[in-house]
Amino acid sequence: MAHIQVPEGVPGIRSLVMFRPESGKPLYELAQVLLRGGDSTLSEAERELIAAYVSSRNECMFCMSSHAAASRYLFQDRKQVVDIVLEDYQSAEISDKLKSLLNIAGKVQISGKSVNENDVADARKHGATDREIHDTVLIAATFCMFNRYVDGLASFTPTDPKAYEKWVNAWAKRDMFYRNS
Repeated sequence: MAHIQVPEGVPGIRSLVMFRPESGKPLYELAQVLLRGGDSTLSEAERELIAAYVSSRNECMFCMSSHAAASRYLFQDRKQVVDIVLEDYQSAEISDKLKSLLNIAGKVQISGKSVNENDVADARKHGATDREIHDTVLIAATFCMFNRYVDGLASFTPTDPKAYEKWVNAWAKRDMFYRNS
Protein backbone atom coordinates (compact mmCIF):
# COMPACT_ATOMS: atom_id res chain seq x y z
CA MET A 1 0.00 0.00 0.00
CA ALA A 2 1.32 3.42 -0.98
CA HIS A 3 2.45 5.81 1.71
CA ILE A 4 0.17 8.53 0.30
CA GLN A 5 -3.38 8.52 -1.08
CA VAL A 6 -2.97 7.69 -4.78
CA PRO A 7 -5.45 6.13 -7.21
CA GLU A 8 -5.93 2.52 -6.15
CA GLY A 9 -4.60 -0.19 -8.46
CA VAL A 10 -2.64 2.20 -10.67
CA PRO A 11 0.93 0.92 -10.74
CA GLY A 12 4.27 2.59 -10.20
CA ILE A 13 5.01 6.09 -11.30
CA ARG A 14 1.66 6.33 -13.08
CA SER A 15 -0.21 6.68 -9.79
CA LEU A 16 2.27 9.30 -8.59
CA VAL A 17 1.85 11.31 -11.80
CA MET A 18 -1.93 11.17 -11.34
CA PHE A 19 -1.48 12.37 -7.76
CA ARG A 20 0.51 15.41 -8.85
CA PRO A 21 0.29 15.97 -12.62
CA GLU A 22 2.07 19.34 -12.52
CA SER A 23 5.29 17.57 -11.51
CA GLY A 24 4.51 14.30 -13.28
CA LYS A 25 4.12 15.78 -16.76
CA PRO A 26 7.69 17.15 -16.92
CA LEU A 27 9.01 13.83 -15.57
CA TYR A 28 7.20 11.93 -18.33
CA GLU A 29 8.49 14.40 -20.90
CA LEU A 30 12.06 13.92 -19.66
CA ALA A 31 11.68 10.14 -19.89
CA GLN A 32 10.37 10.49 -23.46
CA VAL A 33 13.33 12.65 -24.50
CA LEU A 34 15.81 10.24 -22.94
CA LEU A 35 14.24 6.98 -24.10
CA ARG A 36 12.60 7.99 -27.39
CA GLY A 37 14.53 11.09 -28.52
CA GLY A 38 14.85 10.65 -32.26
CA ASP A 39 18.40 11.79 -32.90
CA SER A 40 20.20 9.48 -30.48
CA THR A 41 22.66 7.00 -31.91
CA LEU A 42 21.73 4.61 -29.11
CA SER A 43 18.71 2.56 -30.11
CA GLU A 44 15.50 2.81 -28.12
CA ALA A 45 16.10 -0.81 -27.05
CA GLU A 46 19.55 0.09 -25.71
CA ARG A 47 18.25 3.15 -23.86
CA GLU A 48 15.43 1.11 -22.31
CA LEU A 49 18.03 -1.50 -21.35
CA ILE A 50 20.14 1.12 -19.55
CA ALA A 51 17.02 2.22 -17.63
CA ALA A 52 16.16 -1.39 -16.75
CA TYR A 53 19.76 -2.15 -15.72
CA VAL A 54 19.99 0.83 -13.35
CA SER A 55 16.53 0.07 -11.95
CA SER A 56 17.57 -3.54 -11.37
CA ARG A 57 20.65 -2.42 -9.46
CA ASN A 58 18.41 -0.14 -7.39
CA GLU A 59 16.04 -3.06 -6.79
CA CYS A 60 13.10 -1.03 -8.11
CA MET A 61 10.81 -3.81 -9.28
CA PHE A 62 8.32 -1.57 -11.09
CA CYS A 63 10.86 0.40 -13.14
CA MET A 64 13.06 -2.62 -13.81
CA SER A 65 10.11 -4.75 -14.94
CA SER A 66 8.47 -2.11 -17.11
CA HIS A 67 11.67 -0.99 -18.85
CA ALA A 68 12.95 -4.54 -19.25
CA ALA A 69 9.63 -5.42 -20.91
CA ALA A 70 9.96 -2.42 -23.23
CA SER A 71 13.55 -3.34 -24.06
CA ARG A 72 12.58 -6.96 -24.77
CA TYR A 73 9.85 -5.76 -27.10
CA LEU A 74 12.24 -3.41 -28.92
CA PHE A 75 15.03 -6.01 -29.22
CA GLN A 76 12.46 -8.30 -30.89
CA ASP A 77 14.15 -11.59 -31.79
CA ARG A 78 17.10 -10.79 -29.49
CA LYS A 79 14.90 -10.15 -26.44
CA GLN A 80 16.75 -12.75 -24.34
CA VAL A 81 19.72 -10.36 -24.20
CA VAL A 82 17.77 -8.22 -21.70
CA ASP A 83 17.64 -10.94 -19.05
CA ILE A 84 21.30 -11.81 -19.60
CA VAL A 85 22.30 -8.15 -19.16
CA LEU A 86 20.28 -7.90 -15.96
CA GLU A 87 22.03 -11.01 -14.64
CA ASP A 88 25.58 -10.25 -15.86
CA TYR A 89 26.02 -7.72 -18.66
CA GLN A 90 29.64 -8.78 -19.25
CA SER A 91 28.46 -12.20 -20.50
CA ALA A 92 25.74 -10.80 -22.75
CA GLU A 93 26.03 -10.79 -26.53
CA ILE A 94 26.06 -7.03 -26.85
CA SER A 95 28.65 -4.67 -28.25
CA ASP A 96 31.70 -3.71 -26.23
CA LYS A 97 30.47 -0.13 -26.56
CA LEU A 98 27.19 -0.98 -24.82
CA LYS A 99 29.07 -2.94 -22.14
CA SER A 100 31.27 0.09 -21.45
CA LEU A 101 28.19 2.33 -21.28
CA LEU A 102 26.48 -0.08 -18.87
CA ASN A 103 29.64 0.04 -16.76
CA ILE A 104 29.29 3.82 -16.60
CA ALA A 105 25.56 3.56 -15.84
CA GLY A 106 26.32 1.14 -12.99
CA LYS A 107 28.85 3.55 -11.54
CA VAL A 108 26.38 6.44 -11.75
CA GLN A 109 23.91 4.24 -9.86
CA ILE A 110 26.45 4.07 -7.00
CA SER A 111 27.55 7.71 -7.21
CA GLY A 112 28.21 10.08 -10.07
CA LYS A 113 31.70 10.54 -8.67
CA SER A 114 32.37 6.83 -9.22
CA VAL A 115 32.68 7.43 -12.97
CA ASN A 116 36.33 8.09 -13.77
CA GLU A 117 38.49 9.00 -16.76
CA ASN A 118 39.31 5.34 -17.43
CA ASP A 119 35.61 4.47 -17.70
CA VAL A 120 35.04 7.25 -20.21
CA ALA A 121 38.23 6.38 -22.13
CA ASP A 122 37.10 2.75 -22.35
CA ALA A 123 33.73 3.82 -23.72
CA ARG A 124 35.42 6.05 -26.29
CA LYS A 125 37.83 3.24 -27.21
CA HIS A 126 34.79 1.13 -28.08
CA GLY A 127 33.23 3.86 -30.22
CA ALA A 128 31.00 5.73 -27.77
CA THR A 129 30.46 9.37 -28.63
CA ASP A 130 30.27 12.21 -26.14
CA ARG A 131 26.51 12.30 -26.77
CA GLU A 132 26.15 8.58 -25.94
CA ILE A 133 28.22 8.98 -22.77
CA HIS A 134 26.16 12.03 -21.80
CA ASP A 135 22.86 10.29 -22.46
CA THR A 136 23.93 7.17 -20.55
CA VAL A 137 24.83 9.23 -17.49
CA LEU A 138 21.60 11.20 -17.71
CA ILE A 139 19.44 8.07 -18.16
CA ALA A 140 21.19 6.43 -15.19
CA ALA A 141 20.86 9.49 -12.96
CA THR A 142 17.24 10.07 -13.95
CA PHE A 143 16.27 6.48 -13.30
CA CYS A 144 17.93 6.58 -9.90
CA MET A 145 15.58 9.48 -9.13
CA PHE A 146 12.55 7.68 -10.64
CA ASN A 147 13.40 4.52 -8.69
CA ARG A 148 13.61 6.40 -5.42
CA TYR A 149 10.38 8.26 -6.21
CA VAL A 150 8.44 5.06 -6.93
CA ASP A 151 9.88 3.06 -4.03
CA GLY A 152 10.04 5.97 -1.58
CA LEU A 153 6.27 6.34 -1.80
CA ALA A 154 5.69 2.55 -1.94
CA SER A 155 3.63 2.74 -5.11
CA PHE A 156 1.74 -0.34 -6.26
CA THR A 157 4.05 -2.77 -8.07
CA PRO A 158 2.57 -5.75 -9.93
CA THR A 159 4.60 -8.94 -9.57
CA ASP A 160 3.31 -10.72 -12.69
CA PRO A 161 5.69 -10.11 -15.64
CA LYS A 162 2.77 -10.58 -18.04
CA ALA A 163 1.22 -7.34 -16.74
CA TYR A 164 4.26 -5.41 -17.97
CA GLU A 165 4.20 -7.19 -21.35
CA LYS A 166 0.53 -6.25 -21.73
CA TRP A 167 1.30 -2.56 -21.06
CA VAL A 168 4.23 -2.59 -23.48
CA ASN A 169 2.11 -4.15 -26.23
CA ALA A 170 -0.58 -1.50 -25.70
CA TRP A 171 2.07 1.25 -25.73
CA ALA A 172 3.64 -0.15 -28.91
CA LYS A 173 0.31 -0.21 -30.76
CA ARG A 174 -0.42 3.38 -29.70
CA ASP A 175 3.14 4.50 -30.53
CA MET A 176 3.01 2.94 -34.01
CA PHE A 177 -0.33 4.67 -34.65
CA TYR A 178 1.15 8.07 -33.82
CA ARG A 179 4.33 7.44 -35.82
CA ASN A 180 2.29 6.48 -38.88
CA SER A 181 -0.22 9.35 -38.57
